Amino acid sequence: MASDIDARETTINYAGGSLTMTVGNAKDLFGEDSTIIGAAGEPLTVSVSEHNRVRVIGDTPKKIERYTYNYIQWPTNGRSNAAGGTPIVMSWTGSEGEWGARVSGSLWELGSFLQSTSPKSVWFHAKGGVGYGPFQKIS
Repeated sequence: MASDIDARETTINYAGGSLTMTVGNAKDLFGEDSTIIGAAGEPLTVSVSEHNRVRVIGDTPKKIERYTYNYIQWPTNGRSNAAGGTPIVMSWTGSEGEWGARVSGSLWELGSFLQSTSPKSVWFHAKGGVGYGPFQKIS
């Protein structure tokens, strides 16, 4: 079974939310060689507070001391049939029409993300909602 990689969905994470769209649209909007499209891990530090642990009910509790650990959180997306986020319709210079996408987080944060990263002018609106844009990175 042949599959067009550009037809698959990708999720682009940014501060305050994420944008889910097809790979082909992301390449067209941000550029074929954009580093935004590739997965980038985010280093995180987790602090575990002091607590007691009991392996078997009735045993003596073991005291677990406070500690921290670091790891890299890689972008993820759900695989359920339910769609998450707010459906939006986007268009950009050269997009040949409007395209559907989904946003988690607020729409103003998406606008801020597009303003700082998009090499093309972008417009979007929530389905049946107010239009936003144009947004474009100004060097």
